[in-house]
Amino acid sequence: MKAQGYPLQGVRILDMATVLAAPFAATLCGDMGAEVVKLELPQGNDALRGLAPVHEGHALFWKTANRGKQGISLDVRQDAGRDLFLKLIADFDVLVENFRTGTLDSWGLDLATLHERNPRLIVLRLTGFGQTGPSARKPGFARIFEAMSGFAHLTGEADGPPQHMNYPLGDAIAGLFGAFAIATALAERNAKPPHEQKGVEIDLSATEALLRVLDPLAAEYRFSGASRERTGSRAGYTAPSNVYQTADGAWITLVGSSDPIFARLCQAMGRPALARDPCFQTNVERTRNLAAIDAIVAAWCASEPLAALSERLTAADVPFSKVYSIADAVQDPHFQARDAFIELPDPELGSIPAPAVVPRFVGRVPRLPGVGPATGQDNAAVYGRLGVDAAELERLKAARVV
Repeated sequence: MKAQGYPLQGVRILDMATVLAAPFAATLCGDMGAEVVKLELPQGNDALRGLAPVHEGHALFWKTANRGKQGISLDVRQDAGRDLFLKLIADFDVLVENFRTGTLDSWGLDLATLHERNPRLIVLRLTGFGQTGPSARKPGFARIFEAMSGFAHLTGEADGPPQHMNYPLGDAIAGLFGAFAIATALAERNAKPPHEQKGVEIDLSATEALLRVLDPLAAEYRFSGASRERTGSRAGYTAPSNVYQTADGAWITLVGSSDPIFARLCQAMGRPALARDPCFQTNVERTRNLAAIDAIVAAWCASEPLAALSERLTAADVPFSKVYSIADAVQDPHFQARDAFIELPDPELGSIPAPAVVPRFVGRVPRLPGVGPATGQDNAAVYGRLGVDAAELERLKAARVV
């Protein structure tokens, strides 16, 4: 099947952000059909180009996180670069940036100047702490967002230190909010008559994005007087729900939270009377007796190999899964049947596996994105649309403007 139009087809996004959170927002929009142009400094010194994994000198994170984008180079700090940028931005719907608050203003690219050139321009500013407040100009990274939001406080064993996972989850969550913000702003703008379509400035704090997904915790603190604490993998709000080890050393995650599911779990364990025990009859009672029910489930899991547990839990319709590594995920028959991983064409490595476009629009086929671009690979095409010929491009290159 040929690629068919996805919802953001026709939208043009200029991504001048660095590293991961804001660029990921633009990438997600690209997955949905938007044309995304990645702007870098001529030196190509985005930190994402140096983050692991790196294979034979090629930064795989860059190639996957910036997939589907065209690549241009430009130094907007120079007068010639600023002038070229202002010509460029006139034909875009969205600008994505993540510089410290006030940085673009200091380069003569304040919001009023941008909107003078393009009144319809949507500007996404994704920073660690937002455009206002005492922390506005502080540097931010995923682990800082995770720590300040309270996310890391919930992660780890009860008697151990707070933990971060081995992936910048804070960046990814902020990027999701960024893509949502762009789509929302486009929907609002494009619903109006052309003469009323005005651009907006979006102030997205990555730390606030993480606060937003920790939905009930502030209310819990106010009305209980206590902060929720880490409990390892054991859920404190529903039971049983934990990670358990099998007799042959595998790990499974199991959720028996609703009363009907718990009853089916008791049947699978060969202990149907547990579902009628006053200590375990309801989720409220099970959470009051977490340690006791957890010990029972853990002991049962430890007595059986993974294959036997899987058979019993599947037959009883109890939600569970082996805890997958990425190796397990790429080999899973369900993911393979749905083509959940795709191959990004790459001129240097042939192809690179990456997650498929999410979500899917039934009856349509998304375009297959290429890998993240080389620095300035599309300069001639993008600047050519502005009337910059080859000779002028070479002069700008010599001056390190592009």
